[in-house]
Amino acid sequence: MSLPELIRDPAAWQRRCTAARDGGTRIALVPTMGYLHQGHLSLMREARRRADEGGRPGLSLATIFVNPTQFGPTEDLARYPRDLQGDLAKCGAAGVDMVLAPDNPGAVYPKDFQTWVDFTEVSKGLCGDRRPGHFRGVATVVAKLFGLSRPHVALFGEKDWQQLRVLQRMAVDLDMGVEVVGMPIVREADGLAMSSRNAYLTPEERGRAVAISRALGDARRRAGEGERDAAALSRGIQAAVEAAGMRVDYVELVHPERLRPVEHAVPGTRALVAAFLGRTRLIDNLALP
Repeated sequence: MSLPELIRDPAAWQRRCTAARDGGTRIALVPTMGYLHQGHLSLMREARRRADEGGRPGLSLATIFVNPTQFGPTEDLARYPRDLQGDLAKCGAAGVDMVLAPDNPGAVYPKDFQTWVDFTEVSKGLCGDRRPGHFRGVATVVAKLFGLSRPHVALFGEKDWQQLRVLQRMAVDLDMGVEVVGMPIVREADGLAMSSRNAYLTPEERGRAVAISRALGDARRRAGEGERDAAALSRGIQAAVEAAGMRVDYVELVHPERLRPVEHAVPGTRALVAAFLGRTRLIDNLALP
């Protein structure tokens, strides 16, 4: 296994990517904040496949950057887990050719930086209301990474469903020429959605965290058996999560694209959960049948 080429300077990265794109190379990108798990690696393996779709080797890229602008003042920016050397080895095993890992936030946000990407609808509600400014920071850094990397396709996990919809909307509205693809959630053997923040959980908390995915699975079963009342399904999810000792941030059943709450579940309705277990905020979601 060979390690991917590590580039620290965004300008040097942009030159390399621009030359590749202008030369006809197909580019696939996976933006991350690092501390990679199998969910990230599933995106990178798919990026490798999609980069090579044109019949000749393409360019599979990943970025590792803990983006400060998407963290609130009381959130976990300082303690967010980091392991660059381990991440590079994992990227290499997943077929990534190059990794951009800027040395410091100033390389991405210079002192005179003043342009931001914001939204009128899709970032409202859910995490958008509870983490003010979060999606503004996410969208702005991803827009920058798209501009630096010039990808044909970019891959994101479905675990953060609202983030996926925000970025898909941005790519369409701003004519970025990037296909933003969502990939299925990768789960632990017991059903817990994989997340870098799972590293915060104590062994005892880890045992209780699986209640979120089990509650969502029970809602899916009930919907499959004919329960269509969104409020009743939400109450069931919330009760199960709270019974495991978690503090619920939200439980909502929403339209999968508009992300507006629904009264009646129909095929494709998305059930979304955010809950605190100790100091750790966990999110998960799934589509109802």
